[in-house]
Amino acid sequence: MEAETRVQVADVMSSPLETISTDATVQDAARKMCDDEINALVVTTHPPSIVTSTDVLQIAAEDRRASEVPVTEVMTDSVETVPPDIYLEEVAAMLTTFEIKHLPVVNGDDDYVGMISSTDVTAQLS
Repeated sequence: MEAETRVQVADVMSSPLETISTDATVQDAARKMCDDEINALVVTTHPPSIVTSTDVLQIAAEDRRASEVPVTEVMTDSVETVPPDIYLEEVAAMLTTFEIKHLPVVNGDDDYVGMISSTDVTAQLS
C-alpha cells in the first residue's frame, strides 16, 4: 500500500476525546458511555488510564454497586497511546500485540486529541 493511500489515525479517530475524572464512580462512567454511545473513557491521570465497558460489566457481574466503586479501582493504568499521524496498520499491530481494543491519541504536545478503537481500524482495513 502506498503512503498516499494509507489511512492515518487522524482520519478515523473519534474526536474530541471523552474523559472522566479520577473522582468519578463506575456508575458515572457507565452513564457517560451510554450517553455518548462509546465503549471507553480516558481517566485523567498521568500517564493516561482507561476505563472500558468491560470494566463496568465486571462490576455488575460481581453484583457490586457501581455508584460506590471508584473508576480508579477498575481502570487500566498507564495505557499505550499513539500519535495522530501513525498508520492504521501499525495501530492494528499494537491492538493485537497488547490485546486491547482502544488507544488514546496524543499529539506532539502531549494533548489528548482522540481515541482509536479496534472497530475503527477494522472498518477501514476490511
